[in-house]
Amino acid sequence: MGKTLSWPGGNTLAVWVKARAGRDALLGLREGALHIALAAPPVEDRANEALVRFLAQALGVRSRQVELVGGRHSRHKLVRIAEIAPEELRRRVEEALQRCTADV
Repeated sequence: MGKTLSWPGGNTLAVWVKARAGRDALLGLREGALHIALAAPPVEDRANEALVRFLAQALGVRSRQVELVGGRHSRHKLVRIAEIAPEELRRRVEEALQRCTADV
């Protein structure tokens, strides 16, 4: 498991998704990406929609600001967060990761 988050550029996040989990949760980092568990199944775009909602809530942005830009049919995804400065996004991601490790 990677210990640092890779930043593909600007407001784009690498995400590793585990669908059909027991609950929605940020699990930490995996392979340089945010490791997120989602209860939704990976059918009919339900897991992707759940990912957008989860990230919006975790990062304190509106769902319309979260866009899946790569990996629609893969566990490895790229997500762009709009209307937020890259430095602010990095701060919010780090805070979310700290909350995730505090919950363990």
